[in-house]
Amino acid sequence: MDQPAPTTGHRGSPAAPPSLRGRLTIPVLAFGGILMAVMQTVVVPLLPDLPRLTHSSAGAVSWTVTATLLAGAVLTPVLGRAGDMYGKRRVLTGALALMTLGSVMCALSSDITVLIVARALQGAAASVVPLSISILRDELPPERRGSAVALMSSTVGIGAALGLPLAALVVQYYDWHTMFWLTSFLGALGVAAVWWAVRESPVRESGRFDVLGALGLAAGLTCLLLGVSQGGQWGWGSPRVLGLFGAAVLVLALWWWQQLRTGQPLVDLHLVARPRVGLSHVAALLTGFAFYANSLVTAQLVQAPKATGYGLGLSIVATGLCLLPGGVTMLLFSPLSARISASRGPRITLALGAAVIACGYAVRIADSRDLWMIILGATVVSTGTTLAYSALPTLILRAVPAGQTASANGVNVLMRTIGQATSSAAVAAVLTHHTSLVGGAPIATLHGYLLAFVMAGVVALAAGAAALSIPGDKAPDDTPRVRSRAGSVRDDALEGA
Repeated sequence: MDQPAPTTGHRGSPAAPPSLRGRLTIPVLAFGGILMAVMQTVVVPLLPDLPRLTHSSAGAVSWTVTATLLAGAVLTPVLGRAGDMYGKRRVLTGALALMTLGSVMCALSSDITVLIVARALQGAAASVVPLSISILRDELPPERRGSAVALMSSTVGIGAALGLPLAALVVQYYDWHTMFWLTSFLGALGVAAVWWAVRESPVRESGRFDVLGALGLAAGLTCLLLGVSQGGQWGWGSPRVLGLFGAAVLVLALWWWQQLRTGQPLVDLHLVARPRVGLSHVAALLTGFAFYANSLVTAQLVQAPKATGYGLGLSIVATGLCLLPGGVTMLLFSPLSARISASRGPRITLALGAAVIACGYAVRIADSRDLWMIILGATVVSTGTTLAYSALPTLILRAVPAGQTASANGVNVLMRTIGQATSSAAVAAVLTHHTSLVGGAPIATLHGYLLAFVMAGVVALAAGAAALSIPGDKAPDDTPRVRSRAGSVRDDALEGA
């Protein structure tokens, strides 16, 4: 039998120096993650003016955010599973292409229906981070994997921090369609870069895609998140919201039953039931809740009128600049997160991150009147989020087989999304119930903001407790496996022998 041919990377020995494409894999994937976060954020500065620009109601305009949230939540685990089965680069390229198509549609139209459909297409980009993390596991040696995964996880916060001031500047000085033409160009660049620089991973899962499971999950999540996101507007006790929650419980219960009985499920619930995986998902949900309150509350707090006695009356551009230090911090602290995870284990990093988030909210409670203290508190929360978000995928990578990393990380990102949606609803409920009239308009009181900080800080501590409850870390199997279509498994190093 012939000897295996030398390969690059960690699969074979001797390892050749990485090519230009190999060296660009991490930057290109990180660019895709940042672009995804930017795309989700750019519509925020437009929300106050979109009813006038599109000749529609404020309720209709809110769907430009809701549609992206729903589509992202539904498609992330579905596309993650598709990536495990049919090729991660192929699915990643498709997700970025859908995001870019949505941006082009937004650039070409002012019709609110078209914009909502386009924003739903952009929700497919939520799968970029879990797919990219799975690619990094397949392609990188263990000594480089931790820092790369930490950077990839941080792109969510980095992109959000960059996207808000960028979008605000474009909207303030140019026609609002210009913003979407810019993101269309960046999206097309991202698609081309991924196709050129990222090679297709040979690690695959065999079998047939669980279409019924995908439809059931989509229906259940749509009912759940639609009820959560619209509860404040429709009324939490309204028949529509209660009906959506009831339908979500019924559909997801049937979906759970179906997943346990199918031979090739969309989500391996037996794997999810393991404490190392299940508790990681719980921690992701709680961390998503705690993190998202920071962005929501900070943006509203600094824009509140000075007549409130605490507001600073800042513009949307200045608001974005207040959040920018948090994005820079996430970029700088992602390598530290990787080092802590390597030395102490990712569950300790996750618990530490949750504790730092809680400390950030303590700063916010101590002083939310001075701008520098507001920025300091928001930056501390971002630092803790970096540690926590960087540790979560590492926990998943250590707990699941190589062939299920994209789908498992997709579920983890889904839990973050549910946490963020719940945070948005909870913060809105708190602020709505603590208002006073300023200039004839109801404005949230400082007490309401402080209650939101307390709520988010307590949830962060709960996330830390969940992290410490995760069983001790175990070194992952660093030898990638290739599963053939016939179902046989062999070492990747034997490929081509």
